[in-house]
Amino acid sequence: MTPNSTDTLSMIFSALADPTRRKILARLAHGELSVTKLSEPLEMTQPAVSKHLKVLERAGLIERGRQAQWRPARLQAAPLKEASDWVEQYRQHWEESFERLDAYLKTMREEEVETDETRPVEHSRLSRIRSATTNRLWPNRKGE
Repeated sequence: MTPNSTDTLSMIFSALADPTRRKILARLAHGELSVTKLSEPLEMTQPAVSKHLKVLERAGLIERGRQAQWRPARLQAAPLKEASDWVEQYRQHWEESFERLDAYLKTMREEEVETDETRPVEHSRLSRIRSATTNRLWPNRKGE
């Protein structure tokens, strides 16, 4: 990765970190929309939505057009692909880590089963010791 692409990735992930901007991108995935249309379901002012759009535009995630006074925003998929490719590099590492964790948990379960099989003997021995101790301390008690 070049330093410039890392800077781009930082801007992309920073833009994606905000849930409002992710909602905007989800809506733009269905086609271009104006600030007015984007602000309606978000319960935000148009200037607030415009600020979010500027962040998305700087990250390269959207493009703003101009049709007379209407400035529609449209999704740009290439930066999302770049972020996805970066994350994919680490997927193999995560999968291997999870496989090791699964193997460890399986070993732990097997050891637990082996221990459980020896517990009835230990449990009955402890019960006898407890009963004998109780009988010595309180000889008049019944049923213990």
